[in-house]
Amino acid sequence: MKPKQSIPKELRYTVSDFNREFPNDDSCLEYVKEQRFPGGMAKCEKCSKETKHHRVSNRTAYACQSCGDHIYPLAGTVFEKSTTSLKTWFYAMYLMGSTRCGISAKQIQRETGVTYKTAWRMFRQIRTLLQEDGLQLEGSTIEMDEMFHGGHRRTSSWRDNKVPVVGMAERSTPKRIGRVVARVAPDVKRQTLHGIAKEYILPASTVFTDDYVSYDGLEKQGYAHKRIRHSAKVYVSGDIHTNTIEGFWSTVKRGIGGVYHNVSAKYLQTYLNEYCFRYNRRDQGNLLFKLILEQVSRKAS
Repeated sequence: MKPKQSIPKELRYTVSDFNREFPNDDSCLEYVKEQRFPGGMAKCEKCSKETKHHRVSNRTAYACQSCGDHIYPLAGTVFEKSTTSLKTWFYAMYLMGSTRCGISAKQIQRETGVTYKTAWRMFRQIRTLLQEDGLQLEGSTIEMDEMFHGGHRRTSSWRDNKVPVVGMAERSTPKRIGRVVARVAPDVKRQTLHGIAKEYILPASTVFTDDYVSYDGLEKQGYAHKRIRHSAKVYVSGDIHTNTIEGFWSTVKRGIGGVYHNVSAKYLQTYLNEYCFRYNRRDQGNLLFKLILEQVSRKAS
């Protein structure tokens, strides 16, 4: 059996590290402030000066040292108007970033003492941070495949009850890890699959697929197209395979089936965003927590 590889020390962020850096809500607020207003420097809307702002006691505000007007680092973030402590929010993000297959709201409820409703809402809000807008796959070799979520195989129309999902994965190279995109789709017809390919895969890439008929004609979209004949039970032929994207599907299915048990079509895309975000940063160990925190400022309105 191949020994399990441990996370390099520089990519470890333990619970002790978390508690040392974020002992209370004030330290969490200071972190968000530094992300949005480094050094407390911000342009004051009242006096129009670019000046330093200082913490206001017992409030989540910082006051302009020139005129006293306030800025609120939590405004426009997922934390705004939340009555849940900032440290609980941060800890939920830490737990989400420290697992490969996800963590349930029920587990957050057990670990933090918040209600299940609160834990579920927090995770829903955190997942809104993980959508990677405008991502295009740049590797020269891209694998593309589809899967179906939900439904019951016992029924004759089991596929009709499932939600189609289309995935595309770059193959890793010695210089960079491959990334993945997964999108809920209305169907898996040719027009839909070709449209998704054009949106997320750069022209002149080599696209590897199975022999599903809807992939016919991808070469007319400017791609080199290579196919593996799954229908003939051929799964690898030289470098022609879809093992990378299928490995990602396995992670998604294990996570949804084993951790979340059931995900509705309404929220499926947000869960896919979580798995893609984690997969695309899998070389970061559980420093993923800090990368999630960075999204708070980037996504602030």
